[in-house]
Amino acid sequence: MSETTLHLLKAFVLGIVEGATEFLPVSSTGHLILVGAWIDFQSTESKVFEVVIQLGAILAVVWIFRQRVWQLITGAWQRDVVELSLMRNLLIAFLPAAIIGGIFISAIKALFFHPGVVVVMLVLGGIIMIWVERTSTKRKSPTALSLETISWKQALAVGCAQCIAMIPGTSRSGATIIGGMIAGIERKTATEFSFFLAMPTMFAAAIYDSYKHAAELSQTDVMAIAVGFVMAFISALFVVRGLLAFLARHTYQAFGWYRIALGLVVAFFIF
Repeated sequence: MSETTLHLLKAFVLGIVEGATEFLPVSSTGHLILVGAWIDFQSTESKVFEVVIQLGAILAVVWIFRQRVWQLITGAWQRDVVELSLMRNLLIAFLPAAIIGGIFISAIKALFFHPGVVVVMLVLGGIIMIWVERTSTKRKSPTALSLETISWKQALAVGCAQCIAMIPGTSRSGATIIGGMIAGIERKTATEFSFFLAMPTMFAAAIYDSYKHAAELSQTDVMAIAVGFVMAFISALFVVRGLLAFLARHTYQAFGWYRIALGLVVAFFIF
């Protein structure tokens, strides 16, 4: 097997990993770093690969929610008050990560993109997730039961939580969903808002990284990104539908325990 074929096969595997974990609260970036280290995936700009293939997963969500996305776009264009309110909230939630990421993303990648950091954040995030779910009955009942009833303060809280997810192992979806639940958004609604917020966030991140590092990518890198992109799209289609069905009957505690178990197993092999 040639080096190029082996490289593309590794990209194929990582694409599946990305699509399967992007919208689960288990950290897709953390899984990409761990699996990438395990299979020895080498790329001129591996961090660009990790960011850009996330677009495949994002497009899967756009496809699944295409009717609601179209309703949001047309409603905002026609100045519908409800849709404009949701558009405003998505912008409010998007801005904190856009500002922090634009200023500090290079330093964050240099400091935190390491398996050891992933282990710590996996375990810590799992503990927080279990705690939030177990104490949910002690908090006030959720005030936002649908996307249309989320307040701008709740959207801002979700946006601030998303900033923490720049540290690999945290999970963007996990941080925004749990942050939303703490802010008073119902679990399924917080999940859907997290999906919608992922669209502008990951589109912006992918475009920024692609533009900044385009000249540094080799032909093999571009081919690997294309393979990973397609596989992320396909696997995310199945996972997102499965997650929504799962949430109709369960909480996020199972994902919290999974994070802790995975973190401890990886820590054992690292240390």
